Amino acid sequence: MEKPSIILLFDGYCVLCNATVDFVLKQDKKNKITVGAMQSPEGQRVLHHYGLPSTYQESVVLIYNRKIHLGSSAALRLARSLGGGWTLFYPLIFIPQGWRDRIYHWIGTNRYAWFGKNNSCRTPSKEDANRFLQLDQPL
Repeated sequence: MEKPSIILLFDGYCVLCNATVDFVLKQDKKNKITVGAMQSPEGQRVLHHYGLPSTYQESVVLIYNRKIHLGSSAALRLARSLGGGWTLFYPLIFIPQGWRDRIYHWIGTNRYAWFGKNNSCRTPSKEDANRFLQLDQPL
């Protein structure tokens, strides 16, 4: 199986995160982004490979060119990866990371209260299964 160029790990229980994944899968016309829930065996493998604890859920995790990006940096790189008008958000990367991450983490801390939490972790639908991480994929 071919190595994905971009891997996005998300909190599989988070309603906001799942909506974001739905959006990413719809917008990524070239199918260059592979997604996976952090809580899945595949997600756990990526977390371990990149030195994050198995309990990590502080932010989305973006692996881009085999480099890990977290927090607001991950979100902005993801927007750039989607292409089109979404690339207009990328210049926000020049705002100091501490400021960006404060806002990102404020939303992340409140995501369950504001958007809800699913009772079970997301699993891929048949239509999206080829867009989700597989255990045998190279990292």
